[in-house]
Amino acid sequence: MIDPIYYTLSLVLAKRDNSAIKKIESLLPAAVHTRILSESKAVEWDFPNTAFTHIRDTISRELPKSGILADYAIQPTENRRAALLVCDMDSTLIGQECIDELADYAGVKDEVSEITMAAMQDDIDFETALIERVKLIKDIPISILQQCYNERIRLNPGAQILGHTMTAKGAKTVILSGGFTFFTSRIAALAGFSEHQANELYHDGDKLLGTVRQPILGAKAKQVALQYYAPYPPNPRNKVIAIGDGPMTFIC
Repeated sequence: MIDPIYYTLSLVLAKRDNSAIKKIESLLPAAVHTRILSESKAVEWDFPNTAFTHIRDTISRELPKSGILADYAIQPTENRRAALLVCDMDSTLIGQECIDELADYAGVKDEVSEITMAAMQDDIDFETALIERVKLIKDIPISILQQCYNERIRLNPGAQILGHTMTAKGAKTVILSGGFTFFTSRIAALAGFSEHQANELYHDGDKLLGTVRQPILGAKAKQVALQYYAPYPPNPRNKVIAIGDGPMTFIC
């Protein structure tokens, strides 16, 4: 494999701080090119491969030493653009767990939240946990779903920018969620994602029936869906970004 000629350091601060940007820049050797992605917040620097080790070691050492909170990545400059972005929804693109919010309207939030927590801690498998939670919200009017969406569901900061930017750059953007299609369809449209997959709640046109369509979209189904959407054949120009609040398989 031929070493890249240039690398790019991409850095995003936890909060806007121009002095922190200047401090970081002072620690780096002269960059070939600098791009301000968001003023006092996000910056990229290109530099020759000969500086890779110095940049990597300096950043990993000096950020915690200086108390600067930031996310960063160092990648080969060429072919950095991803072809596919896959995101979870609950507690990822949005700050809520939709099933817990629905349960609150049904008066069973504590019971449902307890099962949700058990599933997150792997004390109970996701499919069983979902079936048990959906049973608890049986008979609530389907109108509550829209009310819940309007009153409770909010995008996390940056979610809309992420989805619309990746789409504008030519990537396929997909929401893969263990939640419900009622919400993923709306969040996909709001955040600029082109496709979505989730679980479907059964109802009689008036109230929820307390059941969910099979097969349930859980961890295994997410992996299958991710493989379906991943560019094929894989190559350096077809990179995949997968984001969630739990384990997710990366396919590059």
